[in-house]
Amino acid sequence: MRILVTGGAGFIGSAYVRLLLDGALSAEPAAVTVVDKLTYAGNTANLPIGDPRLTFVKGDVCDVALLRDLLPGHDAVVHFAAESHVDRSLVSAGEFAVSNVLGTQSVLDCCVLAGIDRVVHVSTDEVYGSIEKGSWTEESPIEPRSPYATSKAGGDLFARAYHLTHGLPVMTTRCSNNYGPYQFPEKVIPLFITNLLAGEPVPLFGDGMHSRDWVHVDDHCRAVHAVLERGTPGEVYNIGGGTELTNRELTERLVELCGADRTLIRHVTDRKGHDRRYSLDDTKIRERLGYRPRVDFGTGLAEVVRWYRDNENWWGPRRAELRRFPRGW
Repeated sequence: MRILVTGGAGFIGSAYVRLLLDGALSAEPAAVTVVDKLTYAGNTANLPIGDPRLTFVKGDVCDVALLRDLLPGHDAVVHFAAESHVDRSLVSAGEFAVSNVLGTQSVLDCCVLAGIDRVVHVSTDEVYGSIEKGSWTEESPIEPRSPYATSKAGGDLFARAYHLTHGLPVMTTRCSNNYGPYQFPEKVIPLFITNLLAGEPVPLFGDGMHSRDWVHVDDHCRAVHAVLERGTPGEVYNIGGGTELTNRELTERLVELCGADRTLIRHVTDRKGHDRRYSLDDTKIRERLGYRPRVDFGTGLAEVVRWYRDNENWWGPRRAELRRFPRGW
């Protein structure tokens, strides 16, 4: 199988590529083409560049000519490429609209022209908005509240339209918050770990009671591949992790794992439009495709802390980029 992965040098996309080439997702041998623009969060160091089964192409998903040239001969496309940092979307929403809406439309359009057999559009639970009680199902209305979430919802709607209009065999996944190694240190877990390891304060938004469900990036990738192989075209699949924590609880765990002092926790002014709670019902993918998270959150979080402790050579230089955008996650 030949799979084209957009955004494959980013955090989640590169995890998917590594697992795929390691044979952890399927027994069927795969050849992978990665297309990535290599913005600040993309890094070829995340990929096994020397693997002969991997072809890396630096490029923008909005570049229709590039996609039309690359796509023929591929069996499937997994579309990870996206701007994903909510704080950045508050000050540069246009970049998110271009990448996440127009970029997705370009990918879908070129998939139609190339006759691609299977397409997975990777989205987020944030398109649903914020929920006080209960959990969202795939039938819940999308009510995004941030420019980032709105741009992802736009991509979701394009995916739906291309399936209904053109018969494109595209499926959409919506996942909860991811964590794992190789995550750019602007998101809460790597930001807090690297700050704590450096003896620096961690900025906890508001009262710290915003609640999130967490899924290890490897579990998310296993779910995405299950959808690619066995999902029904036109369908949406929620992907959860089964561990819901407030940001305060998460921060306290990280302080303990890093061996840091609680005085490093600093409450800062809350983010504009900060969603209070996300919660996914992923019964559908569990019952229909047999997905189950394998990584226990406590074990996974401890392993991630160890990874960042042991890989300062990877994350150290990236903190310089973060200094240019100090609000963090």
